[in-house]
Amino acid sequence: MKQCPNCHEDIEDGFEICWKCNYSMTENQVLYFSDIDDGGRKLDCLRCGIPLKYSGNFKFHEGTNPGIFGNLFEIFMNRESFDLYICPKCGKVEFYTPLT
Repeated sequence: MKQCPNCHEDIEDGFEICWKCNYSMTENQVLYFSDIDDGGRKLDCLRCGIPLKYSGNFKFHEGTNPGIFGNLFEIFMNRESFDLYICPKCGKVEFYTPLT
């Protein structure tokens, strides 16, 4: 194990980029990835005031297992999709309807 010089997080020997702060051991700098989807919103945590991180779009299903393992009438149940944002400091989770 080695330690990140930027955030002091433990990194396994086979990795050259810190999983926590994106510090590159080979380039000696923090890498910023512009192609990461941010969900189209710039939101701040209501508790901490720091930017929320987009965690992805999640689909939720009402009821038990859908399909052949669930009840036949669950096919007509409601399914919703939400964008999930997480505060990296306090762990607050917020759901938003996807932008269209």
